[in-house]
Amino acid sequence: MTQPYGTWASPIRAESLAEAGLRISQTRIRGRSVYWLEGRPTEKGRQQLMCVSDAFTDSPPVAFECSPREVNVRTLVHEYGGGDYQVIGDRVFYVDFSDQRIYWQEGGESRPLSPPGARYADFAVSSSGDWLLAVEETPRAEGEPTNRLVAFAIARMSTRDAGEAPRVIAEGHDFYSFPVFSQDGSQLAYTAWDHPNMPWDGTTLYLQAWGSQGPGGTAQAVAGGKAESVFQPLFSPGGVLTFVSDRSGWWNLYQLRPRGIVALCPRAEEFAGPQWVFGLSRYGFLGEAEILCVHGHGGRSRLARLQVESGRLVDLDLPYTGFEGLRVDSGRACFIAAGPAQLSTVVSLDLADGRLRELCQGASLDFDDSLLVAPQAFEFSSQEGRRAHAWFYPPAAGRGEGPAGERPPLLVKSHGGPTAAASAALDLRIQYWVSRGIAVVDVDYGGSTGYGREYRERLRGQWGIVDVEDCVHAARSLAAEGAVDAERLAISGGSAGGYTTLCALTFHDTFRAGASLYGIGDLEALARDTHKFESHYTDGLVGPYPEAVETYRARSPIHSCERLNCPVIFFQGLEDKIVPPGQAEAMVSALAAQGIPHAYVPFEGEQHGFRQARNIQQALEGELYFYGQIFGFHPDAEAGRVRIAR
Repeated sequence: MTQPYGTWASPIRAESLAEAGLRISQTRIRGRSVYWLEGRPTEKGRQQLMCVSDAFTDSPPVAFECSPREVNVRTLVHEYGGGDYQVIGDRVFYVDFSDQRIYWQEGGESRPLSPPGARYADFAVSSSGDWLLAVEETPRAEGEPTNRLVAFAIARMSTRDAGEAPRVIAEGHDFYSFPVFSQDGSQLAYTAWDHPNMPWDGTTLYLQAWGSQGPGGTAQAVAGGKAESVFQPLFSPGGVLTFVSDRSGWWNLYQLRPRGIVALCPRAEEFAGPQWVFGLSRYGFLGEAEILCVHGHGGRSRLARLQVESGRLVDLDLPYTGFEGLRVDSGRACFIAAGPAQLSTVVSLDLADGRLRELCQGASLDFDDSLLVAPQAFEFSSQEGRRAHAWFYPPAAGRGEGPAGERPPLLVKSHGGPTAAASAALDLRIQYWVSRGIAVVDVDYGGSTGYGREYRERLRGQWGIVDVEDCVHAARSLAAEGAVDAERLAISGGSAGGYTTLCALTFHDTFRAGASLYGIGDLEALARDTHKFESHYTDGLVGPYPEAVETYRARSPIHSCERLNCPVIFFQGLEDKIVPPGQAEAMVSALAAQGIPHAYVPFEGEQHGFRQARNIQQALEGELYFYGQIFGFHPDAEAGRVRIAR
């Protein structure tokens, strides 16, 4: 049946996508039990700790709630959080979003462990169970918060001790992460870094002696530095310090041995990713001689067994292309997996017999998965002939047919970060568009992770230039091939992707419409007003501030609104501290002054990214409705009707 592109009937509904989609993250394994966090859009994004107590049998998994039902298990350290809980034996330690304190749950009872007034994340419990380590972030009346590594002597605490100040283990650096004990409790390792670095730029790995009374001696820097990114230190069962480093130009695995640092499996692939949140894990030990690890390149990953001495890497035959939160214990593993036709799923794996079990899926497909469009790897020539990467999704074959001679509209997706990456794993938000007859290209512009440090550093000093050029050239290349309509090109992005979107719309004339979700319009305001974790991020992306203030202004769309001559829709959380609402509102005012069609959709109770079901639905349907009005088609998005001002 012939129908205009953008109007095809689709079984993928924004309402069901928003309400059914759980944000699953941070798996943990203890014996035969697997834990994870479940963010629920229908409960305003509240995160609940879940568990399957017998996760390695053939019986149907029965998940139950571990944390109190009224609690939102979520930390705000670095604003992005992560590392919100830890499990040791029958004890659960978690952060309550309402007051950011650590709570100790045992025997069904919870009590506060940390004093009020600070935030905590990234927990490590000593093998003896005597000590709980955490990253602490404490606000100050003036200046940035103070970050430290602290320890709670939980073995000696009684009910009346709850809320006592912890012992400081490390301070003086701007940031800390990845605390981890050796299995015999004699060693502690952690990473630290300072402004203006981000953790993917350069971190230092420290090794510290530890005893029953706490730290012994002085911590020693053993790897890393200002130009080497160290990720996830971990001790082997025999106490050998292991870690991921990009010293070769790729995040590979290394060990600290008596003769020095030894590469375990050198190759042009990534065994880690950007540390945007705490609690990340990409490998674990199956024994002293073998590691289970995630590795890959450009949006596709594999799970493999690595022989430590020989470096032999053997991929497991699994139906997934994306892995997160890998945890290993006693020959068993758990992780969150996804694939081109597989939504994010909590998975348990018994390495002894190969038994694979899916414990919880982020959402269920209530339609035939044959309707899904698989991503096509798309390599193209960008500015000055440099090669760039993307994933292209043509409109769903068999779902509809456009009018003769007509090409589909194209939506260019610019991911956030900007040090993040597009993925080949199933994303129903992309399928929402292609199932309606709108092509999508998800661009891994220069600066994205997954292609080595050199590709990642293409954005150094070039944010707002390289990323934008790559998005522009991706769209132009597809239009030149006849795959899409050159007159109906749109671009959309959130956060840093929103900045790329606004730059593309302001400084280039390729696109006819766009959508900014909590995007950045004013780089100078971002440098002045953003939170500590990213307060110097733009030093490397743009230049030191305020020394490079003219560059900041020149690359800020807000200062060149007269060059913006196409419609834009803005979606913004009103409690966003990373990109405050004032940035979107300033851009809206500038568009209104010029009489350019635009829409502004603010969301109360939302921060950086949308967690509430009704707002997720509104943002998706509102964007579709907006494009329909601009491009002249009538989509099934009346529930997302927005007021378009002119």
